[in-house]
Amino acid sequence: MTAPGATVVAVDEVEGIAVDGLRWLTRTARETPEGGLAWPAAPSDDAVEPMLYNGTAGNIPTLLEAWRHFGDDAYADTALRAARALAGPVDDMDDDSLYFGRTGLALVLRAVHTALDDSASGEAADRALRLVRSRFDGTRWGELFELMGGNAGIGLGALLAGDPDLAVLAVEPYLRTAERTANGVHWPHRTGVTSRLHHVSHGTLGIALALARVGGATGRGDLLDLALSATADVVARDTAGPEGFLAPHSTPQFHPEVIEPFSYGWCHGPAGDAQLFRTLRDVTSDPAWTALADRCWHTVIYSGLPRRLRPGFWDNNGRCCGTAGVLALACDRIAERRDAYGFAEVLVADLAARATRDREGARWSNFDFRSAPGDLEPQPGWAMGTAGIVRELLRYVRLARGDAPGYAFTWPDQPPVSPPA
Repeated sequence: MTAPGATVVAVDEVEGIAVDGLRWLTRTARETPEGGLAWPAAPSDDAVEPMLYNGTAGNIPTLLEAWRHFGDDAYADTALRAARALAGPVDDMDDDSLYFGRTGLALVLRAVHTALDDSASGEAADRALRLVRSRFDGTRWGELFELMGGNAGIGLGALLAGDPDLAVLAVEPYLRTAERTANGVHWPHRTGVTSRLHHVSHGTLGIALALARVGGATGRGDLLDLALSATADVVARDTAGPEGFLAPHSTPQFHPEVIEPFSYGWCHGPAGDAQLFRTLRDVTSDPAWTALADRCWHTVIYSGLPRRLRPGFWDNNGRCCGTAGVLALACDRIAERRDAYGFAEVLVADLAARATRDREGARWSNFDFRSAPGDLEPQPGWAMGTAGIVRELLRYVRLARGDAPGYAFTWPDQPPVSPPA
């Protein structure tokens, strides 16, 4: 479980890396004509990107995190300027989804309104949700039909942004479009595909997470029952029981020429599956889901990550597909299960060792073994970049110091920590 040569990084040093990351994040922002701040997906890009996944909206939660963590109003001011830059895209975006579109902007703007009492952000969030509702065709919003780009994410985002009716509207179509399997149900993640994806980001468990959370919040037992049936389909595909849990990426394998059959991160692996099981634990009060989350964690810690065991095995530091997403679950477990810090320390040490730090700040480069050179340009955003990593480092620091284990912004597919068992 321990990466070769890994050492425990002092908490103050971890916090210092996070500060440097925030400095680089701020330096990569661009001023808008309206006096706002916006980010490109990568510093070399000409255009700025508003989306939650790898744009301006995804950086704002990290700024709110830094403001709460340090008590420095400069971070709040930067978050307000970033929210100002989202007002135009609320009206102009063609995508309505959580991670790639308008629902993600609404959710973040609502968070700024709530945290910083900014009425303009609240009005923009309301406008965004109205536009999302108006663009619903009765079944879906576009080609994607899952958590990141489709109905499930819109349902989650609408629920947390204060519109439970829109949340129900978004997830009800899953009731009539579910495909029966030998052990439950599943759905195509987009139109025109034969493969069925199984995990949180684009697959069955992400839809189950939305159904469970929306169903639980609105008293819709039929939605919760469908979530349980969808989860049963994926649980039946486990290849690592009885101690572990590891389901394949998809059936039949989606793009086998470029996608490995098994992954371990938030997006397509047990680090994300555990977040669905934590959600079902909270909604149903059934301890069986805690046991499944424990099995996911067993598989993660014995998988070999964060070591780069072979080309393509673990080339990402980020929150979506890499080490920071695993650290998020490690810290959830420290808070809820009183886990030892050992594996979290391994993850933090790896992130510290892979950071590029200089007078511009700190940032992380992911790696693509299929490219030459393989080191990719560092990104500022949530999914693959500095914002997503810094948010998890700051939370780790708080836990290590015995402070509050939660976040300033609740990510829609990561349930808040429950009291320790």
